Amino acid sequence: MTTNDRAVERHPDGSATCHTYFEPTEGMMRELVRDLFVGNWKCIVVGPCVEGAVFEVRFQEEPDLRISDGYLTVDLGTWHFHLCIGRHEGSPAAELREKRPVARISLWERRSQETVHGRSWGVRMWNGYGDQMTTVFLPSPWLTDEMQFLERPDWSRLDLYYRLREKYLGEDLPSDFKEAAAAPMGTCQ
Repeated sequence: MTTNDRAVERHPDGSATCHTYFEPTEGMMRELVRDLFVGNWKCIVVGPCVEGAVFEVRFQEEPDLRISDGYLTVDLGTWHFHLCIGRHEGSPAAELREKRPVARISLWERRSQETVHGRSWGVRMWNGYGDQMTTVFLPSPWLTDEMQFLERPDWSRLDLYYRLREKYLGEDLPSDFKEAAAAPMGTCQ
């Protein structure tokens, strides 16, 4: 897939996820992990998200980031995770060196037909085998950073999502986040 390729994924419950893909170069991945894990660690949630299992890890303090042999380590002292974001030479198998790094990445939005609270925004990454590596959930207008529901949506909480779209997809920053979030799903905006 190339930058700005879009796909709408329909789910059995009637919800839909709109993905907009961009090229996961090593330089871009290094910049993106800084944007997420240094600049915005307080307001994101990260972990695998597959049907039947969602790991929602929220940071309590700024993580220590290290990159070695293509692997990003996000370290919080008592736990950490690794994510292959670049060239990896540590395996003798050429296929593993080729398939381990992020090969596909999207900025996405999921909308449920059942409730306005059933919406989410984020970043998702897959390796060269097509396996989901991780999902980063971005701030929602219906939730605080502490994951508490708001009485009224705070549309300014979509700022990070639209700034990432501006930076990595080359899209214009919307002047009205509420209006942009109400755009028809088919347009993937």
